[in-house]
Amino acid sequence: MNMMRDKDHKHRIARLDLDERSLSALSADSEHERRVAIFDLLEENTFKPVGASDGPYAVMLSIVDRRLVFDISLLDGSPVRRLILSLTPFRRIVRDYFMICESYYDAIRTAAPAQIEAIDMGRRGIHNEGSELLEERLKDKVEMDFDTARRLFTLISALHVRT
Repeated sequence: MNMMRDKDHKHRIARLDLDERSLSALSADSEHERRVAIFDLLEENTFKPVGASDGPYAVMLSIVDRRLVFDISLLDGSPVRRLILSLTPFRRIVRDYFMICESYYDAIRTAAPAQIEAIDMGRRGIHNEGSELLEERLKDKVEMDFDTARRLFTLISALHVRT
């Protein structure tokens, strides 16, 4: 899956690719959430690998040997950096996130508004927890804002579910 946006900002992801081999089949709701996360990420993000030259950047996200891989390059294909993170710290949060997302999607179809709101608050809380973990794991490697971390966490969850 490849998506790109043209903007002048130098410290941003302008193209994002998800390794198709790392993706699994998701529900229609989860697939929609993934597409929205990509669109929103490309529309607005702050992303700068520490010590790297100015971007904008192209990022390929994949799972290799049960590790999360960020292949970062410039838009012309010049490599910038490859970041490899263990998925172990993300396992519980991703599992919890997908369980509450399923509850949320089911609630939207059948539950009262108050119940939907309560589940959504829990969903956002777990999503924030995963985003904070991602920021922590990348703190010495990439400068990014919280919204960028949130959108990347959504995409990492989509990749992680296959493993």
